[in-house]
Amino acid sequence: QVQLVESGGGLVQAGGSLRLSCAASGRSFSIYAMGWFRQAPGKERQFVSAINWSGSMTYYADSVKGRFTISRDNAKKTAYLQMNSLKPEDTAVYYCAADLWGGGDSNSSKYEGWGQGTQVTVSS
Repeated sequence: QVQLVESGGGLVQAGGSLRLSCAASGRSFSIYAMGWFRQAPGKERQFVSAINWSGSMTYYADSVKGRFTISRDNAKKTAYLQMNSLKPEDTAVYYCAADLWGGGDSNSSKYEGWGQGTQVTVSS
């Protein structure tokens, strides 16, 4: 089992940037694909981005493509989400999760080890 802790959220103006981190502990990090999801108040959790175990393949929701970049450092057991050109509609709690032997799926049911989330608020 892998345990995940997100950090890096905060309040930022529209057009600004934030970098989220997801630190893992427990089982070997490199056997997991990692995903970022977000949930806004009153809305369902939605896929944001995913990365395969090696970092060679990345996937993005259309709404964040070109603005967000996912990456990982297996030596540090950490995944990252660099968010640029933030918009008010990006406001949500952001979660990271791990998909054992996965390839970077957008289906949240494939993931485990959900962290507590980190709040991102983008003001207009």
